[in-house]
Amino acid sequence: MNSMSAILINVLPFLVVFVIFYFLLILPEKKRKKKYGNMISELKVNDEIMTRGGIIGKIVNIDDENVVIETSAAKTKIKLAKSGISYKTNK
Repeated sequence: MNSMSAILINVLPFLVVFVIFYFLLILPEKKRKKKYGNMISELKVNDEIMTRGGIIGKIVNIDDENVVIETSAAKTKIKLAKSGISYKTNK
């Protein structure tokens, strides 16, 4: 029994660190990825988005992997991958 308690005492700090690591780093990242995935899947034409590069535009066309955005009154169109979208600017 004494050796079992010694093993537990040696392993317990690692378990505590892992649990803290999980709740502070891994779980919030999973939630963020899920929220981002939902936002990407719910995009539709006329949604206003901001790209990771800071370009703001309105979606004019969507397919499975790409979107086409219109960025100005001059009707400038840019095709980009959905992964290049940072967030929706309108709710």
